[in-house]
Amino acid sequence: MFFIFNMNNHHIELRHLRLLQAVAQTGGLTAAAERLHLTQSAVSHQLKALEEALGLPLVERAVRPLQFSAAGRRLLALAQAALPLADAALRDLAKLKDGDAGELRIAVECHTCYDWLMPAMDCYRDVWPGVELDLLGGFQADPVGLLLDGRADLVITSEAAPRPGIFHAPLFGFEMLALLPPAHPLAARKWLAPGDFAGHTLITYPVPEDRLDLIRRVLAPAGIRPPRREAQLTVAILQLVASRRGLAALPAWAVAPYLERGYVAARGIGKHGLWAELYAAVRETDAARAYVADFIETVKRDSFARLPGIRPAVSAA
Repeated sequence: MFFIFNMNNHHIELRHLRLLQAVAQTGGLTAAAERLHLTQSAVSHQLKALEEALGLPLVERAVRPLQFSAAGRRLLALAQAALPLADAALRDLAKLKDGDAGELRIAVECHTCYDWLMPAMDCYRDVWPGVELDLLGGFQADPVGLLLDGRADLVITSEAAPRPGIFHAPLFGFEMLALLPPAHPLAARKWLAPGDFAGHTLITYPVPEDRLDLIRRVLAPAGIRPPRREAQLTVAILQLVASRRGLAALPAWAVAPYLERGYVAARGIGKHGLWAELYAAVRETDAARAYVADFIETVKRDSFARLPGIRPAVSAA
């Protein structure tokens, strides 16, 4: 347990500062609890206990969206200043204990992952210059199997099925959006049902159907098998959709710039949306290595800072 100062025999701890930071970043206690992988009651209890210890309210609960009080804003400023220093110090201690060099061969299952993974890797290189990063290219039929074969050290995957010797760390959840040409008749719908895809060509990456969430989780259970047209690049998929060659489904973060320009239109898939999750899979023997654990935390932190419309993923073992 780390604390930064004592006030009336009550510690202000790093976890308190991380809580305030999460509330500021997500805009509410429920989302902050998800970000921190805590229950909402636990987050509320921590916040209330800190307020009682300080004798000051930190948030204005009657206001929506949630806002910080003057005392809350002051502690948030402390969090923004102190947490990077604390994280850097803890990272340096880990380097002293475990060393500051290593190798991370990364396999990526998701075609669109490169859009957010590369900036995160740049951030990681700044603090772990001694770790050699290498991306394994090409489609892999069994990406997690690369870990067991010793051909990869970390895999970005959408599956977290239990597997002996493998640890899955949750990264984030994201929404898949149906993409259609501007002014398409389906654009009048609030969201698309499985039957709306019937009679349309589905434009996808060149991967098996059982690796496509739209087909595996939505269309196949409804007995709908649209013809497919494959494209290697995200921009090529979007160009085909804009040219009225078919429909597609891509992560919200991957298409946000194109939606802003009106290049294509997007709708949710199903009444509650089609959500998927990403995990970092590593060998259990490597999960505690400082440079591996910090890579995962860097990816999560950078992703939540950059990507629109993501949410915490469900924890996996």
